[in-house]
Amino acid sequence: MLRIRHEVSGGPTALVAEEADRPEPGAGEVLIRTKAIGVTLPSVRKVRDAREPISLGGEVAGEITALGEGVAAFGVGDRVTGLCFTDAYADYAVLNVAMTSRIPDGASDVEAVALVRSGMVARGAYEAARVEPGESVLVTAAASAVGTLALQYAKANGAGRVVAAVSSAAKATFLRNLGADEVVLYEDADWGAPYDAILDGVGGDLLGPAVRALATGGRLVAFSSGGGMVDAYELLARGASVIGFQMRAIAVGKPELYDRWLRELWQLHETGTLRTAVHEEIPLAEATRAHALIEQRRNLGKVVLVPSLRPKALSVTA
Repeated sequence: MLRIRHEVSGGPTALVAEEADRPEPGAGEVLIRTKAIGVTLPSVRKVRDAREPISLGGEVAGEITALGEGVAAFGVGDRVTGLCFTDAYADYAVLNVAMTSRIPDGASDVEAVALVRSGMVARGAYEAARVEPGESVLVTAAASAVGTLALQYAKANGAGRVVAAVSSAAKATFLRNLGADEVVLYEDADWGAPYDAILDGVGGDLLGPAVRALATGGRLVAFSSGGGMVDAYELLARGASVIGFQMRAIAVGKPELYDRWLRELWQLHETGTLRTAVHEEIPLAEATRAHALIEQRRNLGKVVLVPSLRPKALSVTA
């Protein structure tokens, strides 16, 4: 099978295509033939910052071809999606059943990787922000897969002014078409502040300006892997708060809530309330290009690797 391996440090150019043996599912796992692989910002950052080879994780969707010991909830032939932590960039991938869910009839594999993880993070971050009807909401990294769904979720759930924050004015029309009332740039002086809630998918150096854009009693939900420092005085001056959110805590710690949110997410997608935005479907062997798109902040929505797409010239290592 084809697999993308991270060989050395040095950003997206460190991704190497190779032929590898097909993995075997262990206890509580399933093996899927991957049809779509979502490229996530955390994976891009890990590759960029790694000083030694790392395993490539990501969202995957496809068809189950083998079951590990003790798996009763799924069967061979089921179409599923889930988060794979090891060797996700491959023709075949192993999923833990706790992180696996079925793809409804009528939905594509690409839609699944564009919707499920990103939509669940958007929903969870919005819930963590405790947004009241009519309150203002700012979403950073608004053109990302999570950001596009967070904008739509905020509009659908009664938020008042919903604003998208991005790096380039070229993304404004795209985001307004998804429901953003306004679009601001990171370089702007005050981001159109104040905001009752900010959903921050960037972190790092943008965390400070985001905190300063909070209204009195405002809440900032940090869900990115970018880290960053918060000035406690800025919080004190505003009576504001910063809340960390991670979807894994819900999936593992509150499985019934996770399942309910997942069902509701697919219902919102089916009715058209939440629309997935896919920037491009890219051959698996061109993972370097997929990472570069996200690294350079050029994507509008989800970047998806598709194993069935083959580049014109494919060079792999034995």
